Amino acid sequence: MGIKRYELDEAQWTKIAPLLLEKAADPGRTESNNRLFMNGCLWILRSGAHWSDLPERFGRWKTVHRRFSRWCHAGV
Repeated sequence: MGIKRYELDEAQWTKIAPLLLEKAADPGRTESNNRLFMNGCLWILRSGAHWSDLPERFGRWKTVHRRFSRWCHAGV
C-alpha cells in the first residue's frame, strides 16, 4: 500500500516523530496515534475541508480537532 494523499512518508515521519508530545502514562497516546493524528491534521490543512469532513480512518473528527486545538493553544 502506498502513501495516501496528504500523509507523511517514512522520511518525513522519522524527522518529526521525536518532536511530538506524548504522555508516558497515557496508553492512548502512542507513536502510531501521533502519526495518525498528524496525518489527519495535514489532511484538513491541505485539503481545506471542514473538520467534520475528516475521513474516518483518522479517528473521530471531534477528537482530532480537540487535540489540534490544545496543541495550538499550547504553542506546539
